[in-house]
Amino acid sequence: MRIFVALFLLLLTASASIAQSETGSLYVKQELMIPMRDGVKLFTRIYVPQNMKEDLPILMMRTPYSEHNMGTSYPDKDSYVKNMAVDGYIFVYQNIRGKQKSEGTFVMQRPIISDKNPSAIDESTDTYDTIDWLLKNVKGNNGKVGQLGISYPGWTSQVSAVKPHPALKAASPQATMGDLFLGDDFHHNGAFRLSYGFEYSFEEEAAKGDTTFPFPQYDLYEWYLNLGTLANVNTKYFHRTLPTWNHFTEHPNYDSFWQKQSPLSYVKDPQIPTLHVSGYWDQEDIMGPQLLYGKMEKNDPKHLNYIVLGPWFHGQWSREVVDKIGDYKMQRNTADDFREIQKRWFDFWLKGKGDGKFSEATSFQTGSNEWHQYDSWPPAGATKKKLYLGAQGLSFDKPSSGKPYDEYVSDPARPVPYRSRPIEMTYAEHSRWRPWLTEDQRFVQNRPDVLSWESKTLTEDFTVTGEIIAHIFASTTGTDADWIVKLIDVYPDKDPNDITMSQYQLM
Repeated sequence: MRIFVALFLLLLTASASIAQSETGSLYVKQELMIPMRDGVKLFTRIYVPQNMKEDLPILMMRTPYSEHNMGTSYPDKDSYVKNMAVDGYIFVYQNIRGKQKSEGTFVMQRPIISDKNPSAIDESTDTYDTIDWLLKNVKGNNGKVGQLGISYPGWTSQVSAVKPHPALKAASPQATMGDLFLGDDFHHNGAFRLSYGFEYSFEEEAAKGDTTFPFPQYDLYEWYLNLGTLANVNTKYFHRTLPTWNHFTEHPNYDSFWQKQSPLSYVKDPQIPTLHVSGYWDQEDIMGPQLLYGKMEKNDPKHLNYIVLGPWFHGQWSREVVDKIGDYKMQRNTADDFREIQKRWFDFWLKGKGDGKFSEATSFQTGSNEWHQYDSWPPAGATKKKLYLGAQGLSFDKPSSGKPYDEYVSDPARPVPYRSRPIEMTYAEHSRWRPWLTEDQRFVQNRPDVLSWESKTLTEDFTVTGEIIAHIFASTTGTDADWIVKLIDVYPDKDPNDITMSQYQLM
């Protein structure tokens, strides 16, 4: 039976090589090149169950990476999808244009224009062509396709639904790249993130395969400080060979380039059922899922738009066990919780299983460490509260007296670090990049260039759910400035649950 399954997947229209399944795996793997409408071929892995008793739906992920969401593990061995794999799905993993073994030219977050220009090529047309090919050539599929992915593969899942193939019945864009100037990856509301922008650009565009910049030291704080102006990056290192870095230097403001590139400019009202997934402490794409959910929610008459928000760093929910992030303990395996949510979602839309009654928003409440369901997001009926800064610290009461301002001196030669040193290379083996948003903030509290206000000890539970907005009234003697605002939960002076967390400052 194993030989027969492998043989009927040998296709005349593509070059293929079939690998033996892993010992104990329920799946057989096939690797091939799938042709697009312009003749470019994309490297694809297909996993089909060895003993199919019924036609099954296809779950697809499309990625620029060599490993992440690329099926390097058999699906029944991959914690991210193993519960769906055991139940029976056909899995497809594909590298996008110009990455790894795929042909063509890679363009970072290639704007979607095929809905306006039918002759254009973009990620939505490549997805359409891939689905069309799979339906005709992979035997045993039930004619329904779902797409999911985390980070860049989350974005490819999102844009596939701009002009979806009729067989694409559901999508789950997770940790999605949103507006790269307003809140994700390289800029946070315009504030440029130097180390991440430098290292990610080099990794994705310096060579076709994944690569890392050859830094001469481990702690990069002083290396970046000594780099000087951004012009030195091209002069000394990149020499204008990396398109994404050139975009950073050529478009320092929110101009038409960033606006056109933003998914907010081309993502439409929900075309298919869409489940957005976001992490509260996502160090890379913290805004994208919520921005895109919010835009699509403005016109969702068929109720196709949903969101899950959890206590995670970037893509953490794909791991086997997730019961903590940094020093914060969740008191349960939230990855298991998410896998059940994700399986219910695709089982209903692709297999017709379940009642299809999904909560508009499923949100993990930190503090109580419990999941909550809401009929709208932000939740309807929430009370809006204002926190004021004043001589008495933070207060819900508007100050009536006192000095009308606070001031400090900021020295660019001694910048405030975003996390405690050492500042490791972003994706180094021992890097603390992933959980840094949960790091204890006491390491910067007493700096002379950081202002802090603290409330009185809370006498009862206070629940914050929904959006948090900071209104800043400021002036500077400099030519420009970036202000970072942190809302921090200060743990008890002696935490009875964990003495080591006493007075911990958690963002």
